[in-house]
Amino acid sequence: MNKEQTLLELLSSHSGQVPVRLFIINLLLCALMAHILGRAYAKFGNTLSNRDQFGRNFLPLAMTTMLIITIVKSSLALSLGLVGALSIIRFRAAIKEPEELSYLFLAISIGLGLGAEQTLITAIALAAVLAVILVRHFLKPSDDHPNLYLTVTGPSKTVRLPAILEILKANTRGSALKRFDETPDLIEACFQTRFENSHQLHTCSQKLRDLAPDIKVSFLEQGGLAA
Repeated sequence: MNKEQTLLELLSSHSGQVPVRLFIINLLLCALMAHILGRAYAKFGNTLSNRDQFGRNFLPLAMTTMLIITIVKSSLALSLGLVGALSIIRFRAAIKEPEELSYLFLAISIGLGLGAEQTLITAIALAAVLAVILVRHFLKPSDDHPNLYLTVTGPSKTVRLPAILEILKANTRGSALKRFDETPDLIEACFQTRFENSHQLHTCSQKLRDLAPDIKVSFLEQGGLAA
């Protein structure tokens, strides 16, 4: 009888009452930490995606994770129910860069830590990670920092990668190939580049456009470019 009662209590769906004031405080802290993480990602990230837009997802992701952990942490039945629910719901996101996945895990960790009421540990861990990111960023020589993303798209019959690389070598302070896709009809090459000024950018763009009449050249700001 005692074993049955213990099992029923263990599987009871009634969890302990969460202090509302503490929950609100942790929720606000979670939002603040996720916002800081998003701004750090937008400022110091190296991915080709729109970092500012992607970083905005950290706030709802962290807060939702915190809410889930707060609700299920004191109830085995709710925890098992959560496992069943997540086996039905599938989240599909195109993660093109490992860096994106790292920041997503960090946002989830913020929600997990604050949902478990480990506020101090979570804050210390976030501060440590951000410190490492800052140190790695500023220890890198400033001349090596790319300031623009370049994407070149054109017909594969007339536009070849070696020709693009020669133009970039002659008209940039430095460039690095980040992604290259080729089909029978089309090629697309993505680079991190560094330009000294807008004149150098214009010259490089003109040289690339001379490769083919229907080539597409696009630049995306990363670190900013002086006029």
